[in-house]
Amino acid sequence: MLIRRRTLLAATAATAAAVASPAIAQSYPRRAVQLVVAFPAGGSTDVGARILASLAEKDFGQPITVVNKGGAGGQIGFTEIARARPDGYTLGFLNLPGMNTITLDPERKAAFTIDSFIPIVNQVLDPGFIWVKGDSPYKTLADLVEAAKKTPGKISACTTGILSDDHLAILMVQEAAKCEFRIVHFDGGAQQLTGVLGGHVDVAFDNVGSVFKRVGTGEIRGLAVTDVERSKFLPQVPTTKELGMPTVISSSTRGVGAPKGTPAEIVKVVETAFLKAINSDEMKQKMDAVGLALKPMVGAEYAKYYADLQKQAAKYTEWAIKMR
Repeated sequence: MLIRRRTLLAATAATAAAVASPAIAQSYPRRAVQLVVAFPAGGSTDVGARILASLAEKDFGQPITVVNKGGAGGQIGFTEIARARPDGYTLGFLNLPGMNTITLDPERKAAFTIDSFIPIVNQVLDPGFIWVKGDSPYKTLADLVEAAKKTPGKISACTTGILSDDHLAILMVQEAAKCEFRIVHFDGGAQQLTGVLGGHVDVAFDNVGSVFKRVGTGEIRGLAVTDVERSKFLPQVPTTKELGMPTVISSSTRGVGAPKGTPAEIVKVVETAFLKAINSDEMKQKMDAVGLALKPMVGAEYAKYYADLQKQAAKYTEWAIKMR
């Protein structure tokens, strides 16, 4: 009797959920939605998120508020997203592979796993970018590498966080060129900019979207883009492949996700509104203006990319841990 009663209750709950699901989608959102960015204001992730929020909220009919929760290379913000109520009112930007490596590094003791999030829609694929101050003595990547070989551990190179895509790019260059940098970890692109332009750090391993406009002003000098093709935003800067480092390929992808358990109907509403914004002409114009390359992915494509990158990140994280 007890088993039958439990079965009946479970069936009743399932039926109720099925009936309630359309109502959930129709009533969502009823109030402002929070979009958590796991890095400080002013960096390229923050810039892209704010453009997306401003356009997507037109279809939402409710404000989408960007909230910066920077610190620990994104770990603080990602934890906030994972622990949020799965009701669609707290969404977050998923930065890959930085988020992947946090979950894979035992020393980080992350309170979340890759399965703590539902990847909904990807917005950006931002290639890595190696740059120095405009008056730096290093004119080319070859100059930088040669100096690092002569003075191992002396030339400082900064990242946007431990085991971020920038950190992995430094490790790749060190392996490819058989050199060694003194690695400095910051919590975001804005701190990188301050560190290098202030003369406190020699070189930044960053992303194109963070600083591409400053190349044109002469404030900074681009040494290389860590990709197989030149960036349309920096056509004058050679790629690492061109410079004889075909294994040094690194980028940052950024997309919107939700905490595990968020109803599928709500996820679909978010996907539809955000994808429409990403594919709009206004989005393309605004993203071109800030040097961020769009790479929309949803559904099975984004889910596969998300899972595949976790496998790749596992290899890089194991390698990085061994090099500590």
